[in-house]
Amino acid sequence: MTSPPHPPDQRAGRQGAPPGAEVTLDASAMTTREINRSLQALPYGRALVTNPAGRHNLAVGLDAPVQVRIDGPAGCYAGGLGKRARVTVNGSAGVGVAENLMSGDVHVRGSAGQSAAASARGGVVVVDGGCSSYAGISLKGATLAIGGNAGAYCGYLAQSGVILIGGDAGPRLGDSLYEAVVYVGGRIAGLGSGAVVEEIDEHDVTFVKVLADECGFDHVSPASVTKVVSARRLYQLQSRHHDDPGGY
Repeated sequence: MTSPPHPPDQRAGRQGAPPGAEVTLDASAMTTREINRSLQALPYGRALVTNPAGRHNLAVGLDAPVQVRIDGPAGCYAGGLGKRARVTVNGSAGVGVAENLMSGDVHVRGSAGQSAAASARGGVVVVDGGCSSYAGISLKGATLAIGGNAGAYCGYLAQSGVILIGGDAGPRLGDSLYEAVVYVGGRIAGLGSGAVVEEIDEHDVTFVKVLADECGFDHVSPASVTKVVSARRLYQLQSRHHDDPGGY
C-alpha cells in the first residue's frame, strides 16, 4: 500500500504572519520588479496587491512569513519559488501558479491554467475551481488540492506528494507516476501509463477528510474517493527484446 504523508496541518510552512498594518501595492502604478522587491523586503506582516489585471510573475520568490493578497486575477507563475509565505489570489491564475513552491501556501480563489504546482517541493497549493492540463506535473513533495475538475495528464511524472481532485479527472491521470498519491472525488476519464487504482484504507480517509476540511471542500466525501498510485513499472526496463535475447 502507498501511504500519503502527514495531513497538511502537520507539514512545514503553515505558519501565518504576525498581525500588523497591511501594505498596499498598486500594480497599475508599479512594475512587476518593484512589486516583488517590495514584497521580498517584508520580514513579516500583510500586503495587498491591487489592480493586478492578470500581471505575470506576481509574489515570486518570497522567503518570509508574510501574507499576500492579490486582489484580482493573476497571470502566469503567481506565487512561484516561494518559502513560508501565504499567497492568496482573489481570482483565477494563469500557467504555472505556485511552481517550484518550497513551503507555505498558495490559494487560488478561482481556476488555474496549465501546470499548477509544477515541481512544487513543499507547502500546500489550493485551487478552488478547476485546473487545466498537467496540474501537479513533476510534483516533488507538495500538496495540491483542486476543488473542481482537473484536465489531462494531471500528476504527470509526479515523484512525491499528494494531489486531491474534488471533481472529475481528465484522461491520462497519473501518467508516469512515481511515489505521489492522487485522490479523485469524481469520475476518472482514464489512467495514464503506469498508474493503477488502489483500495483506500482508514489512513487515506482520515487524510482526505483533514485536507478537504481545511480547504473548504464540503463536496468531497473522503470515504468515496478513488486512490491512484504508481504500478511501479517505471523502475526497471521491460521490453520484448530485453526479456528475450532471441527476439532481435
